[in-house]
Amino acid sequence: MRRDIRRLLAVLIGASVLLPPAALAQAEAARISAVKVYPGSATVERVLRVAPGARQATFTCLPAGLDAASLQVSSDATVRVGELAVRQQPRELLGKACVSPLDERIRALEDQVATLTAESAGIGYAAGYFKSFENAASGADSRATAPAQIGATAQALRQGAREALTRQHQIKRQQELLERELKPLLAERDRAGAREASVSTVQVTLAAPQGGELRLSYQVRGPSWQPSYRATLDSATKKLRLERQALVAQSTGEDWDGVQLTLSTGQPGAATQGPLPRPWRVGIEPPVQPVPMPAPAMAAAPAPMARMRANAAEAAEPMPSFDVSVFQGSFATEFAVPQKISVPSSGQRITLSLGEQSLDTRLLTRTTPALDASAYLIAAITPPPGVWPAGPVNLYRDGAYVGNGRFDTAQLSRNGLAFGRDELVSVRMEQPARKEGTGGFIGQRNERRVNRLYTVENRHRESITLQLLDATPVAEHEDVRIDSRYQPEPQTKAWNEQPGSVLWEQPLAAGAVQRFSAEHLITWPKDARLRERQ
Repeated sequence: MRRDIRRLLAVLIGASVLLPPAALAQAEAARISAVKVYPGSATVERVLRVAPGARQATFTCLPAGLDAASLQVSSDATVRVGELAVRQQPRELLGKACVSPLDERIRALEDQVATLTAESAGIGYAAGYFKSFENAASGADSRATAPAQIGATAQALRQGAREALTRQHQIKRQQELLERELKPLLAERDRAGAREASVSTVQVTLAAPQGGELRLSYQVRGPSWQPSYRATLDSATKKLRLERQALVAQSTGEDWDGVQLTLSTGQPGAATQGPLPRPWRVGIEPPVQPVPMPAPAMAAAPAPMARMRANAAEAAEPMPSFDVSVFQGSFATEFAVPQKISVPSSGQRITLSLGEQSLDTRLLTRTTPALDASAYLIAAITPPPGVWPAGPVNLYRDGAYVGNGRFDTAQLSRNGLAFGRDELVSVRMEQPARKEGTGGFIGQRNERRVNRLYTVENRHRESITLQLLDATPVAEHEDVRIDSRYQPEPQTKAWNEQPGSVLWEQPLAAGAVQRFSAEHLITWPKDARLRERQ
């Protein structure tokens, strides 16, 4: 009896999982071999094998948003290519041969859910069979168990019911996970339904007496890539490890599976020429003729230079979804990824590593007490060779994450790369003294005296290189006179070629305290009003 129950349980549960496999989608004849991604667009290359004697080749299931003007066809020497024909069709008319990658993922998950549902139903039948023995025990069933087999039968029923109920619980949990994974895909399909409802088909007339390969390339808008970096600083060795990364995403409706990926900083969708100047005509405004009633005020025509700027703004195309300002340069740079890459059409961002470099640094502790009474660790480095597009950078100091910033080689040699606060450097600013009055010959000029005093203490166990920045007044009028005195004397009064930016730079020993002072005397005519901007 026990053996029969086990056999029945195995048959009921096993039969529930023996479902017919789903029919496989037909593979597309034209595979994607290479993709070159630009900021906001991509060039996709497909390869199709042409049979000997073929007179026509068809590329199906292409994105509806491809640029028909960018279509290019190339082939082997044995294939002669004629004209091209492009048309759009509803995806549903092409059947399974043109199922979108998103639909394939949804169908696969739905098949798994259906399999688990069928298995749960089979276990339910088995549980019903176990339930029937309850009636037999009450005497209402003729399948009463002999007294000698009651113990074995009860043990078999108990173990079988436990296995069935445990499996039902596991199925429920698996179904919850699948439903959670399926929900965002269904939402994505609803959102992209209008965009992916149609597909493009390209027919190529050709002559291939010996067969060969046919290559089709086309531009599609939407895919993009963005540079990003990871900078890891070792303060003990003063070494900086800079890793170059790229974030790639696309939602064209076709998955890029195992393709040769190239990243380019070029912008094919941008304007190929800037605006040209218009004649700037200058004349004498004719005298205004008196009118009985004043006419309503009309908007003044823009000045020639303002009109040129307005025309330039109108000529500029809208920016793509990624920040293309980080891809500026005199020439386009390409990054060829050595391995095959797969990028799904779901818009998911894929992070690629483009190599790393080890750089020597000069560590500085920089502070601007008048604006922030804190000190920051700065790594002064020479920009690495090559083209490094500007982008976000994740910063690590001695293995700890300190935040993120922006990596821009145009500013790197001027400002360095900041790695967060230096909590072991204390910065204090004394309350600045400010006095106003009159001076000069019989009080012909106003004067203002401003004193600033800063104190910096190094609580490190080793010396540091301190940089203290401050703003000094700069006269914008010949009648304004400024006399500034510093203690100690700063290294420069035009830091980064900015007049009015004062820099003190000096080593500060461990435990040492250094005071910096600045005194400014500003005078101007008594009958004038001083204007300050900062």
